[in-house]
Amino acid sequence: MALKYDYKKLADFGKKLLANTSYTTGLPLISEYTKDIIGAHRCSIFIYDVYNDALWTTLSDGVEKIEVPSYRGIVGQTIRERKPVVSNDPYSNPNFNSDVDKATGFKTHSIVTAPIFDSKRDIIGVLELLNKPNGFDEDDAKFMVFFSHYISGFLELLTIYENEDKGKQ
Repeated sequence: MALKYDYKKLADFGKKLLANTSYTTGLPLISEYTKDIIGAHRCSIFIYDVYNDALWTTLSDGVEKIEVPSYRGIVGQTIRERKPVVSNDPYSNPNFNSDVDKATGFKTHSIVTAPIFDSKRDIIGVLELLNKPNGFDEDDAKFMVFFSHYISGFLELLTIYENEDKGKQ
């Protein structure tokens, strides 16, 4: 049976990711790889700010920083349920936050998310893909879970480094 996803490409991606030491360089690499492997149009990596109970991303493919309360939207649903969410008709999902579409002019047709856990099983973020032709399926959600585990150590270390840098200022 052929693999749906290219795991050799994943290993090559991992080597590139480890060479990065900041959100600025690491998040775009994660985004491009994830979009490419699953075939989505957009990717956002939301980082969970526990102190402000909010999610933020500076990477939404050309969109300025987005910040949302952790209880809003499908990303908020992902945090509450601690599991992936697939919605191929997000406007009919009561959790969908259409404010982001209104603010950006982007139209979300399909969405898949996965929580990103740290080594203590606390949520540190949400990986989100938008608009895959013909929609997302359960295999995509399973890969997103696998991939969020794959990148979680990198993101956890970045969070620690960022917090240490803030403490030095």
